[in-house]
Amino acid sequence: MNTESGTPGLVSATASSDIGTAVLLLIVGLIVSQLAARARRLEVITVTDAVYLARIHETAELAQSAKSSDTVVDHVRRELIELLGLRGCRFEYGTLLGQPPRLEQDGNVAVGRRHWDLDASGWPDGEIELRTHGNGRYLGRFMLTPGPDPVPPLQARLVAVTLADQTGAALDTAGPVMDG
Repeated sequence: MNTESGTPGLVSATASSDIGTAVLLLIVGLIVSQLAARARRLEVITVTDAVYLARIHETAELAQSAKSSDTVVDHVRRELIELLGLRGCRFEYGTLLGQPPRLEQDGNVAVGRRHWDLDASGWPDGEIELRTHGNGRYLGRFMLTPGPDPVPPLQARLVAVTLADQTGAALDTAGPVMDG
């Protein structure tokens, strides 16, 4: 009789222990999956940042070693098309005709004196200018024609601004640019 009365208590304790183990395994599994997902996101960010840094580094080296500033302009034009998913891009030396929307130093776009909400509205219609300066002087601008792709992230836009700055440095060392 003693064993019969002890058996239900033993089954109850075992079932309770099994439920506790299952809950702990579930919690550990959730934690591990969250850590793995976070690690994958960090890996993507690290790889993306490395690609952006490589673009900047390559352009800086070219700006220092190129025999012609046109070589840097063409290189940066191609980089901007790929980086921003543009349909087209051209460079205008020393001109400031019209008031197209402008990609600013902070990676945002200004239309006139107003900030354009890229996240809500996408790229503004028409071409967007990205100015180049050297030693505080305006030297020219890239005219960007957005493509059908979504607006690239802020990091990509900041890299684009940095590449334009490298172009300005190359143009500045090449000598004066005649205003047209």
